[in-house]
Parts: sequence; structure tokens; C-alpha cells
Amino acid sequence: MERINKVALIGAGFVGSSYAFALMNQNIVDELVIIDLNENKAMGDAMDLNHGQAFAPRPTKISYGTYADCQDADIVCITAGANQKPGETRLDLVSKNIKIFKGIVDDVMGSGFDGIFLIATNPVDILTHAVWKFSGLPKERVIGSGTTLDSSRLRYMLGDYFGVAPHDVQAHMIGEHGDTELPVWSQATIGGVPLAAMMNTDSKYKIEDLDEIYVNVRDAAYHVIEKKGATYYGIAMSLVRVTQAILGDEKAILPVTAHLNGEYGEKDVYIGVPTIVGRGGAQQVLELPLNEKEKEQFQHSAGVLRSIVETAFQPVN
Repeated sequence: MERINKVALIGAGFVGSSYAFALMNQNIVDELVIIDLNENKAMGDAMDLNHGQAFAPRPTKISYGTYADCQDADIVCITAGANQKPGETRLDLVSKNIKIFKGIVDDVMGSGFDGIFLIATNPVDILTHAVWKFSGLPKERVIGSGTTLDSSRLRYMLGDYFGVAPHDVQAHMIGEHGDTELPVWSQATIGGVPLAAMMNTDSKYKIEDLDEIYVNVRDAAYHVIEKKGATYYGIAMSLVRVTQAILGDEKAILPVTAHLNGEYGEKDVYIGVPTIVGRGGAQQVLELPLNEKEKEQFQHSAGVLRSIVETAFQPVN
């Protein structure tokens, strides 16, 4: 029998609904089940999406359901949880969402689920670590969206700055998906040309401009939240890209939240790093040759996450 690629989406809020819409329009899955505490919202989304089936690349089986429907899913994508409010950092959401996630993961695992968890809810690095602890699944099969969106923002802004397509910019944001993330300038290229060399091609390019681009990438979510209340299109497209890499066994290199066990000199921490992503999940973390400043920044980012992990799960264990 032909393999059916099935995703169970938990959370029909802005991010979840945008993810479902993008999955359908990009023809990524055969079956999508939407699960939400607000059953009417999940039902309405399924109905609304199905009403556009005639215009989709090909039919996708879309329905609303319960945690029992996770049993035979290839991926359970979690977008549920408390949202980041204006003035809040992603790390401010830890205590709220840890409690929510304990119940979600218990219910999913109770269905007999044995696939891959894909986490988008913030703080994504901490919650990905929590899902790994709560689920008992191998670390490779619990991954987060990490800095995929941050890296896409960086590529877009660099492309705009140099007047090239974002596809032709290779640049990574790594570390926490949050205030301590960092750009790996030392390894960035524009159409294969090292960033440092590209900067020397015209006197109008300034190092200060790169600093400004970094700040704009780091603080992008705050600006979007201030203007429209939430971010959802960009992260939804990032999730779709990771989903595509998993289901297609692409071995794509994406900066997802992955578990480190000695890579970059760090252990037992989930953090955004370039990772080979395929049917087995986070198959291999790639170690970028960071310069000394980047190493220090990354160690600081990992340290911030580790300090939170050490205390975050005590109330729910």
C-alpha cells in the first residue's frame, strides 16, 4: 500500500491555522487532523480548508479530531499554548506553557503515538526540551522550529541589503530563539561569495549596517507583535519547510531546535543549530566553525537556556 503522510496539529490558533493553510497549498501531506480544546474552532478550520479543496494542488484529507488521532501520525506539531504578549519575552512564557505541555504530551503519548514531535510554541527551545522529557522519545524525534524563522528573516534582510534573492543568501541565526540568538557572520555567503568579501565590493556597505540588520532580526517578533498582535505567517512557513524535510526524508540542513550532546562544547541542551533533518527527525547536528566572538555568544545563549531548564520542570514532575 502507498504510504500516507499524516500530520496531527495541536492548536488551531493563528500559527496553527496558518500552518494548516500552508500545508494544504504546498501539497505537503496526505492527511491533516486539527486538534484544539475549542472543538468548534478546529471543526471550523477543517470545514473552511476543505471548501478550498477544488483549488489545491491535489486533495488533502483534512478533519478535526482528538488526541486519539495522533496514534498513527508521522508528525505531531504543537502550536498550542499561551501567546507572547506585548512587552513579554519568549522566556516569560516558561511557567505557563510547561504546565500546558505536560497535559498535551501525556495525552498524545497515551494514544500510542510513535512518530516525531515538532514544536513551535514559545519558548520553543525550553518546550522542546520539555516534550523530550515528558514523552520519553529519542532526542532525534523531538525537534523544535528553532531559528529557522530567524534565519529566514536574516536571509531576507541581507538579500534586501545587497539586492539579491533571499534564496541566494546562505546565513544562519543560531542559539536561543530569542534575545540571546546570534548571527554567524563568519560563515555567511552571498551567492557563494563570503560576506566579508561582499562587503568589500562597494564602499556603501558598512559594518554598522550589519549590526542594524542583526538587531532587526533579533527584535523582529517584538515589532510584528506591536503592530498586529502576533506573528504567524513566517513561523507557519518555517514549520512547513521542516515538515517537508521530514516527510520527504530530504536530509535538508535546517537550523532547528536540536539536542546537543557535546557539539559546540555543550551538553544536554536543546538549542537552534544547523541540523540534517529527514525521516528520522534531527539526524545529525552540524558544527559550524565559529570564530571566538561567536563561540562566546553561543556559550552564553546555551547557558541561559540551561539555567532555565534546571528549574523549569520541577513543578510538573
